[in-house]
Amino acid sequence: MNLIIYIFLFIVLTIITQVGGLIFLLTLWINRVWKIDFRLKSFLIFSVLYLISTFLIVPKIAPIFGREIVINTEKIEPTSYLTILLNRNYVKPELNILLKETEKNLHNTIIKIKYLDACFPFINKFPLLPHLSHNDGKKIDISFVYEDSQGDITNDKKSISGYGVFVPLKKGEYNQTKSCKQKGYFQYDYPKYLTLGKINEELKFSESGTKKIIEAFLKSKKLSKLFIEPNLKKRLNLSDSRVRNHGCRAVRHDDHIHIQLR
Repeated sequence: MNLIIYIFLFIVLTIITQVGGLIFLLTLWINRVWKIDFRLKSFLIFSVLYLISTFLIVPKIAPIFGREIVINTEKIEPTSYLTILLNRNYVKPELNILLKETEKNLHNTIIKIKYLDACFPFINKFPLLPHLSHNDGKKIDISFVYEDSQGDITNDKKSISGYGVFVPLKKGEYNQTKSCKQKGYFQYDYPKYLTLGKINEELKFSESGTKKIIEAFLKSKKLSKLFIEPNLKKRLNLSDSRVRNHGCRAVRHDDHIHIQLR
């Protein structure tokens, strides 16, 4: 029974953090050879090893695989610090350049680039679940921009994770979620289960603010593709050919923006 639990924990920690499974195995070994027993011994060993690895060791090794952490600035920061804690904030250096260029394009606004999942630090094609394509350091998700009840732009979000709170359809808009689910793509709206809790329910989607941040990204020649839901592309009057429809095999993009390098 213990072996089954250990295998399960190894798999889950690897899926969520990439390095957590290996650190778990190291924890088991240390726990076995270190004979002194005390309360929460295994948990404390794992926690210390994981934090040291995440903040000191992994960032030093990642460049060998052509990746680095997303560089936080006054205008570039994670929507949730779980992104950093779970090692889901690694990109190719060129993507950091793209973010920096976009930051400059937003210099005269209060809008911040609030990023969500990017990629893991190591190994191309290693899946960053639940995403299909975040596996090469070239992709990162960006939060929408919202406004408060007075219509003022805010950098607050509507869920703890940054995912799963969708923009309501307007009358007559194309409902790709309904279309995809009717075709059998049951996973299309599963991010609704990934909010980790809804917050700031008074906020509403800012059309002007979200269009401004998208247009700031589109000014960079390094940008290859940008995904949002088709109805939002039409609503925001975005004509750039790099603003694409992600299709039914992915998940809905009316809770975030997906950008990627060439």
